Amino acid sequence: MISDAKTEKFSTPKLDEVDLKLLDLLQTQSNLTTKELAKRVNLSATPVFERIKRLEKNGFIKKYIAVLDADKLDRGLIVFCNITLKQHTKAIGNQFVEEITALKEVTECYNISGDYDFLLKVLVKDMKHYQDFVFNSLGSVSNIGSAHSTFVMGEIKQTHAVPIGV
Repeated sequence: MISDAKTEKFSTPKLDEVDLKLLDLLQTQSNLTTKELAKRVNLSATPVFERIKRLEKNGFIKKYIAVLDADKLDRGLIVFCNITLKQHTKAIGNQFVEEITALKEVTECYNISGDYDFLLKVLVKDMKHYQDFVFNSLGSVSNIGSAHSTFVMGEIKQTHAVPIGV
């Protein structure tokens, strides 16, 4: 949902160098065992396990995923779609977010500033699939004023890693 512009005070736990190293390792090699992680940060397995649980509890680690090959799964056409809404209210924005997150082809959605309101990353099989998506799925989402599509010709860099100063 679109959040209110309220300022909430909360304290973020301080991370030490070992925590940062663990986060960096986990985001690039999440299949490492606790024992392997412990060896890389020069600790025993128990403190590493406890640190990872604390990092999860405090929200530094959102989830663990496997990154799949979209081409091999016949979803190799990447389209960035800029959306402008017809009207701008909290209720309309929340309804748009609810409807757009239900579309399986939309893998990322950002509320952005500038000429457009939202940026979608869409994964489809081919142009025919995208045309069907636009007419039958995106076309059924209420309050869309315009959509502008940009087709990816080649992927140069793709990562889910957050830059960490380790």
